Amino acid sequence: MNHKRVYRLYREDGLILRLRRPRRNVIAANRERQPAALAANQMWSMDFVSDALFEGRRLRALTVVDAFTREALAIDVDQGIKGEQVVAAMTRIASLRGAPKTIRVDNGPEFISKALDRWADDNGVTLDFSRPGKPTDNAFVESFNGRLRDECLNSHWFLSLADARAKIEAWRRDYNESRPHTALGWLTPAEYAASSGGNPGGCRPKTRIVPG
Repeated sequence: MNHKRVYRLYREDGLILRLRRPRRNVIAANRERQPAALAANQMWSMDFVSDALFEGRRLRALTVVDAFTREALAIDVDQGIKGEQVVAAMTRIASLRGAPKTIRVDNGPEFISKALDRWADDNGVTLDFSRPGKPTDNAFVESFNGRLRDECLNSHWFLSLADARAKIEAWRRDYNESRPHTALGWLTPAEYAASSGGNPGGCRPKTRIVPG
């Protein structure tokens, strides 16, 4: 039996099987993208990163980034994060900065949950979902997650959940307050946020002298 005989029998029996893309994916692929952020706190991006403790237990980290200032607004770490925990993180950050106009997310179950949808509706926030297979739609948080993995997750042993939270939070603060970015004119995210008037509830930036 070869593919030619299979195809001949398939045709003789009048079989017809067409591959169809889900309607939801077709709509997502053709919809218009949201414009880029033009001010601090206008657009957030969030995603998940997975890792493990030293003995193999899995952990997940919810990362939230301001698309304009590049600030890491939060990295919430737990062994499992549900939609309700995502809402709790959004509520906590919004209480310090105010809610953004848009949050860019992928199509993960935590982000399409009823809890997050209800929170977004109550706070006038648009959830901008990435198109399937298009990680560049959420490029800021994808780039941030790469740095988090290379510079923190791959560089530490996490002895416990508390240890992971402490080390990751220390890295987040260093990233915001001590790491200049070329895209920000060699300012740190905290300095850039302060200079653009978008550092609500944030830390006072350190004084920095930039060579040249």
